[in-house]
Amino acid sequence: MKKLLISLALLFTTLSCIVPSAMATEQSIDVLPTMNWTSSAPNRIWVGTFQIVWNEFMDNIVKKPIKFVDYNSQVAKALNKQDFKKKNINENSYYTKYGSVSPELKTEIEKGIKEKFDETSDILDTMDWTASPDKILVYAMLKKDFKFLKAFDKLGEGPFAQNQTPVEYFGINSDSNKKLDKNLKVLFYNNENDFAVKLYTQDDDMVLLYRTNDDVTFDKYFKDIEKKANKYKGEKNFQKDDELKIPNISLYKEASFNDVEGHQIKGTNLQIDRTIETVDFKMNNEGVELKSEAAIIARMTALLPEVNRRFYFTDNFVLFLIEKGQKVPYYAMKVNDVETLNNTAKAE
Repeated sequence: MKKLLISLALLFTTLSCIVPSAMATEQSIDVLPTMNWTSSAPNRIWVGTFQIVWNEFMDNIVKKPIKFVDYNSQVAKALNKQDFKKKNINENSYYTKYGSVSPELKTEIEKGIKEKFDETSDILDTMDWTASPDKILVYAMLKKDFKFLKAFDKLGEGPFAQNQTPVEYFGINSDSNKKLDKNLKVLFYNNENDFAVKLYTQDDDMVLLYRTNDDVTFDKYFKDIEKKANKYKGEKNFQKDDELKIPNISLYKEASFNDVEGHQIKGTNLQIDRTIETVDFKMNNEGVELKSEAAIIARMTALLPEVNRRFYFTDNFVLFLIEKGQKVPYYAMKVNDVETLNNTAKAE
């Protein structure tokens, strides 16, 4: 009987661990600010941590959508929509704190993440914590650690895509205990390059895995899964001769969103000096671990006036006179020195 081979690829397409060089790895992984952000990187990551930080900064400090005096930031425009909010994740899975930069604030954050997650920070020690009432820090940690219903079988090593460097796989094959079939549900299987499954865990979390060659944004991938799953009329239970093969993933990535740094926020004396987000993700036959931190460091600056248009013809300019309905002016003048021109005026 022909076997149904489900060879998984993550939503963000491929693995960091199979890229042949550190430089290539850095260039091929992009951490995105929002789910609908476009990227040409072959590997893409989005996590809601920085959006939570942005929401806290926007709602509690700036108190309005963030726009800049001298710059139209597309990243800020996308983040202002707040497509992801704290209500979209269990409050036990995140920690947030904001306040004026000080050693006491650092201590409070460290204590908070230790008590809530038994975790330490990867980014707090990289910051200057000299007490400064003019500096504001907004911080968040997102933490998930869950197990599959039952540990999948380890399937050994194999290549991934066109890269022959072996990676470790887990899943289900013909030798696996049939109890593992309950670990997942088939969302759809259209062909060997277009399918999706849902993996169940011992908690409320679920893992959706979608194999596709399409190159779209994350929000469109997610909509495609829903659409194809609703349309699929085939068997959604994992069957006797079906197989499942998923690569182990272990990555750490740090990113900044430079597009929103260094510009004064309209209507305030605030400027974002630094942004940071980290992603520490692991997935193996037992489950998934995710730890992500994000922060915005802003400072108060001298309040600059809003940029208003002032049509001051106080330097070189050109003047035309033209009759209504005509396409050609009847008078033209370039003005370089008003005093010289005015000295030629007839005496009255």
